[in-house]
Amino acid sequence: MSLLRLLAPSLISKSLKSCGKLHCYGSQSERIQLIHTEATSVNVVTSICNSFRSGLNWDTLTKKFHHVELDELLVEKVLLELKGPIDAKQALGFFHWSSHRNKSEHGVQSYCIAIHILVQARLNVDARALIESVLKKNSGDSSRFLVVDSLLSSYKNTASNPFVFDLLIQAYSRLRMFEAGFEVCCYLEEHGFSLSLATFNTLVHVVQKSGQSTLVWKIYEHMITKRIYPNGTTIRTLISSLCKEGKLQKVIGMLDRIHGNRCSPSVIINTSLILRILDEGRVEDGVEILKRLLQKNMVFDTIAYSLIVYAKVKLGNLGSAWVVYEEMLKRGFRPNPFVLTLFIGGYCEEGRIEEANCLMQDMEDIGLKPYDETFNYLIKGFAKAGRLEESLRSCERMVEQSFIPSCSAFNEMIEKLCENGDMEKANAALTQLLENKGFKPNEITYATLINGYEKKGDVEEVVKLFYEMENMLLSPGSSVFAALIKSFCQSGKMEEAEKHFQIMKDRSLARDECLYETMIVNYIEKGDKKRALRLHNEMVHEGLRPHCQILDTFPSTANCKASCSLGKFQSSSKVL
Repeated sequence: MSLLRLLAPSLISKSLKSCGKLHCYGSQSERIQLIHTEATSVNVVTSICNSFRSGLNWDTLTKKFHHVELDELLVEKVLLELKGPIDAKQALGFFHWSSHRNKSEHGVQSYCIAIHILVQARLNVDARALIESVLKKNSGDSSRFLVVDSLLSSYKNTASNPFVFDLLIQAYSRLRMFEAGFEVCCYLEEHGFSLSLATFNTLVHVVQKSGQSTLVWKIYEHMITKRIYPNGTTIRTLISSLCKEGKLQKVIGMLDRIHGNRCSPSVIINTSLILRILDEGRVEDGVEILKRLLQKNMVFDTIAYSLIVYAKVKLGNLGSAWVVYEEMLKRGFRPNPFVLTLFIGGYCEEGRIEEANCLMQDMEDIGLKPYDETFNYLIKGFAKAGRLEESLRSCERMVEQSFIPSCSAFNEMIEKLCENGDMEKANAALTQLLENKGFKPNEITYATLINGYEKKGDVEEVVKLFYEMENMLLSPGSSVFAALIKSFCQSGKMEEAEKHFQIMKDRSLARDECLYETMIVNYIEKGDKKRALRLHNEMVHEGLRPHCQILDTFPSTANCKASCSLGKFQSSSKVL
């Protein structure tokens, strides 16, 4: 009896079960043709599998099956027939032979079936090679989930092992496809597959080596969220990331202020994670992860309380923050400089400078030492409140305690001093800080002083500060050049004014109407109407609208100067 006759009854029965009705296959001749095709396919699959199990070489196999069309469907059927661990090497041999015979690459589904078979048989080296190969062939954004979707769809048919997904993410790591790897990792979590700590460690390590610190901490946050807690390898990698970012000492310093003693590396990285989340404004996420870390004893209670206060102060909710602080004290925890500095900063921000000052006094009375940020808050707070002497005194006390104010705090103070006309005090404060050789002023520092002296009419000090600024390799901006040029104009040094005006052009710095008009007025005073006219035309060409037109009969110099300073030049219908 032929193989077709033996197979026909079972094939018809299988077809009936899948379709429900025999007539779904059409006419009798069509049914016979379908049965013949399926029987032939089963025969070929069995024959190929047996040939590989027999150990035939590739040349013999090619000759034996030269008439068989090895399409993707047939390849998948053969692989599934060889899915048992005992046949895994034969499956791999068939996978490579069929590709060689067809002189073409396999589809993603065939790759994934072969990968599952190899992983189930613990042939991990071969599985890794196929995973990397299929990832390289499908690395575009449009096919980002193509491989993982195919692995998921063929997972049950191959009776595979979840370790296949660990190998997948590890392959992404080796290929430096970090973002795609992490996206696929999250995608797998959504489909119920959790990766091992070793796989996460591999991913974090490679990302850290590549300097992508933001992604490093994003992955670590995901780990904690999914209750995958770090081991020594994870912690060492994250400490290296903090060092590379230059943030390790900052976190250690903050923990010293909170806890009083040096904390373990684990506490350091977990505190750093929470700070990052809070600084991004994701307060609810930060508090949720903080609770999880507390449950696992991965941070100290006093640190947790302090970070919650930090979060609430950042939200501007000082009242709620104070409630948490009082709860902290009731539980027996001592106040610490970090928390008290947070409240001082919050009070200064809200203009409650007296409360901030009292808290500073309380802090010192109980033997807690303020640090640089504490003084910076007070310098700014007193300056904004107009209490300039107390702002200066805070700056002096800061220097006495071997701290250096931040540029932003110092600039805030000298800006208010300059507005108040106390240029000498502002300049003296800068001189004192520069003598300490630790303070680094910026462009804003000098611009504030230069503009202040220009308004006061002290040309000599403006020029001195300008050249001091350039000697410190700071780039003067438009406002600094404008103040310098106006000062030269006031002292009648038009050549110097012209020279620095040209430098502004060469550096493509903005020049406003008032600067042009200041120079025009001064040329008019000197009787150089030709130069005044040329500047006026240049001003119009630059698209600046003059506040006044220079008439054939020039207005009085005094009136023009006064009008310029007030911004009240009147446009004229006459043209030069």
